[in-house]
Amino acid sequence: MSKNASIDEFRGNIPTKFSLGIFRGDFRQTSDPRNFLGNLVPRNSVGNFRGISEERRNSEELFPRTCFVVHEQMFELHKEEKEKGSEDFVDLLLRLEREETVVGHENLTRNHIKAILMNVLLAGIDTSSITMTWAMAELARNPRAMKKVQSEIRNQMGKRSVISLDDIDQLKYLKMVIKETWRLHPPAPLLVPKEVISEFEVNGYMIQPKTLLHVKVWAIGRDPGTWKDPEMFLPERFIGSNIDTKGQNFELLPFGGGRRICPAMYMGTTMVECGLANMLYNFDWELPEDMMVEDLDMEEAPGLTVSKINELLLVPVEYLDH
Repeated sequence: MSKNASIDEFRGNIPTKFSLGIFRGDFRQTSDPRNFLGNLVPRNSVGNFRGISEERRNSEELFPRTCFVVHEQMFELHKEEKEKGSEDFVDLLLRLEREETVVGHENLTRNHIKAILMNVLLAGIDTSSITMTWAMAELARNPRAMKKVQSEIRNQMGKRSVISLDDIDQLKYLKMVIKETWRLHPPAPLLVPKEVISEFEVNGYMIQPKTLLHVKVWAIGRDPGTWKDPEMFLPERFIGSNIDTKGQNFELLPFGGGRRICPAMYMGTTMVECGLANMLYNFDWELPEDMMVEDLDMEEAPGLTVSKINELLLVPVEYLDH
């Protein structure tokens, strides 16, 4: 039996290594959502509400320097490891740059690559790792669901050691677990603001042009008018349901919807599915000694993305029957 493992660190390294070839700690400061406050909170609108102004000033000074260092380190690392023969997302972009690939009306440049990587870092990786932590927390609180999803994965895998995307497609209950996690714990509780183009009415209220609208998906996922027993973690609620997360069902909008739907939706979904499948296949997960299910803390940290306020610590026990 292993010592306690911080799920926050374990799950965070899966998607970053998978897509960018680096570990999460290498870019933690760069991908902090506070660096993007300017896109969500107008400069002159909040005063010093809960320290937002100070956070914004700090991020505006530090963010460009941090980005430069992290990007250059990432590019140098991939240059050194290019001879190994494998190609990840960053290698692909760098190859397209060398080949002078045309994107839109101009060649792909290093600045384009940096912008793409920042979108990936914020929109795809940190939110995916947050989802994995909440999923493991909910499964730890619900041993029945934990046993059911592990049985599904292990029955699908048999004695094989590597989980493929074809295997993931067959894991129906795992997909329900992830949907239920997104319902209760959307990583971004407020979608990116939308600006009203023309005047319209909602329930007797006139919404004027230029108004910024915020959609609170956290509240939508817990609406008792839409969901039965909304505070319960119950993946089975999606059995026979056509609700998906592609922006067509307004009951469940972890990625938003419309033309501005999250560009990392498919990548993020794949990383969550593969990450959780591997964690649940290769290990049994137990609570630390002297800890009961009722003791699990599910308090949310405030922020633009909502993670657990305290680390999730579980005991991994290696699964040897494969």
